Amino acid sequence: MVRKRQAPGGGTVVEVEPERLARWLDRFAERNDGVIRTEIDPRQVRFVGGNGVTATVVVPFEPLAVEAGTQGEGLCAGVLLDHVLTPRRIGLLLVRLGGHSVGVAEGGRVTVSRTDRHLVHGRSAAGGWSQQRFARRRDGQARQALRAAADDAADILGSRVTDLDAVVLGGDRKALEELRADRRLGAVFAKAEPRVLDVVEPRRTVLDDAAERSRAVEIVVR
Repeated sequence: MVRKRQAPGGGTVVEVEPERLARWLDRFAERNDGVIRTEIDPRQVRFVGGNGVTATVVVPFEPLAVEAGTQGEGLCAGVLLDHVLTPRRIGLLLVRLGGHSVGVAEGGRVTVSRTDRHLVHGRSAAGGWSQQRFARRRDGQARQALRAAADDAADILGSRVTDLDAVVLGGDRKALEELRADRRLGAVFAKAEPRVLDVVEPRRTVLDDAAERSRAVEIVVR
């Protein structure tokens, strides 16, 4: 399934499965008067349509094995396709306040996982001492939830980190940054991809979806 969203600064971001990338590029050429030039760098590949429309692929699991500034006439996607179709073992870490899901995926399928939820109350509209007591209670619940997420990430991912080709993160960026400070997870975050998947409350089904999306190629069309 192709996912689309608005790109910052204009344009559209499209997520394409690696197996469908070649066909997607062919259709891009058909719709845009061909591809007149391909600009290839280790971290991105830019296809320039004959009508001026561009499709910029953010290279997943960078870098691409090319020299910066490489160019080719027409549609030159061979090195990119070889790269994105390479089998990889990917760690997944999805965290939102009160819930987390951790796993390892190969070929878009989860092979080992752990998912957990912890109660974290919403913010109180009350004032005075009641609000302060509620805030302290909520903060304590949030810390407990993050500790549980860190424990599971260390157990599932930390124990396998040498076998992982990369780690893909998802969920709440603030919660992920707090986990990054856990010393046990230093090697896990060292393998993390730059992008963070937007996910709903982490569940096993959400983890399965993230396993497929972790392989997807992001293309910015402008």
